[in-house]
Amino acid sequence: MDLTYTEDEEVFRGQLKAWLAKVLPALPPAPDPLDWPGRRAYDTAWQRMLYEAGYAGLHWPADAGGGGATPTQHLIFLEETERAGAPYVGANFVGLLHAGPTIAAEGTAEQRARWLPPVLRGDEVWCQGFSEPGAGSDLASLRTRAVRDGDHYVVSGSKIWTSHAEVADWCELLVRTEPVSDAVPKHRGITWLAMRMDAPGVIVRPLRTLAGSTEFAEMFLDDVRIPVTDRVGAENDGWRVTMVTLSFERGTAFVGEVVACRRTLGELARTARDNGRWDADPALRRRLGRLGAEFAALWRLTQWNVSESQGGGSGADGSGGGFGVPGIGGSVFKLRYSQARQELYEAAGEVLGPDALDLAHPWNQDRLSSLSYTIAAGTSQIQQNIVAERILGLPKER
Repeated sequence: MDLTYTEDEEVFRGQLKAWLAKVLPALPPAPDPLDWPGRRAYDTAWQRMLYEAGYAGLHWPADAGGGGATPTQHLIFLEETERAGAPYVGANFVGLLHAGPTIAAEGTAEQRARWLPPVLRGDEVWCQGFSEPGAGSDLASLRTRAVRDGDHYVVSGSKIWTSHAEVADWCELLVRTEPVSDAVPKHRGITWLAMRMDAPGVIVRPLRTLAGSTEFAEMFLDDVRIPVTDRVGAENDGWRVTMVTLSFERGTAFVGEVVACRRTLGELARTARDNGRWDADPALRRRLGRLGAEFAALWRLTQWNVSESQGGGSGADGSGGGFGVPGIGGSVFKLRYSQARQELYEAAGEVLGPDALDLAHPWNQDRLSSLSYTIAAGTSQIQQNIVAERILGLPKER
């Protein structure tokens, strides 16, 4: 992989920076972090601006509604928007980073035409209905049941940690369409469905996190009818489709966050100099320096993962090529990034000193949320197994 930038790529960077410098000062103030309807409106308005400027889904293939940009242009876009302090994907991260890419890679032409343009325009927001009270890291143990009834599935069960369910229009939903038996192991008999959140029988109950936010919810499904045409992939092939979703979640969905962490690290160093901790604490200087090297290495790994994900994949009907699926290098990245993010915000606590007890400080909110990163998108133990078995070739865990 060539890590230098061409003349055309630098022209692209310059145009993007000029556009950001023009539009960002005109944005309204961001809403309260706990105001999710307000945040949805703010985030989707920004998404509409990206869409109208030609930057929405920049790296998505043209037949999925995207810009067909190169991996390097995609990374330049992420670098410059983060450096400029532009809004992130926010309330629709599931649609833009998980469900949308999965549909682009696995959906039919009709499904891509139906679901992808509204995601890119910011018209529709998605949430994720994967985990259940008894099926978190062991996701294949899920029990939410879908029974075929003519042209519909009738779905009953419950989900938990459903991101942004209270403001979502659609849910990427995993259901069991065939019971587990001696002939059907638990990884089989799972199906990936798209569910309307306003369908009769859907009940959403927000959950309050340690940081006081309510971006997660538990969701109860009581005989919810979902059209068979809203199934992505074949019936009982949902585990394979889910691995595509999780590959995006672990492989490329954290890209912008790496840039944000590098920016935060610079802010930590400046704050430490201003409050005297930089000169007084050589151990803190060494810690921040090591973290700088750590995130620089993670950024290079990110570049490799994004480049690897390009140039493959086709839809269920063979007509939607070009949206590559990240490889197992995403597990290497996710494993180390989760720990590095926790270490970053532990260092933030040292820099803040007594202010580390002020939960209103954004760094302290991020410090609390960072505790979930070794669990979310597959626990570190799961990632270690994937690396051991699929990269190092070690025997499978019994």
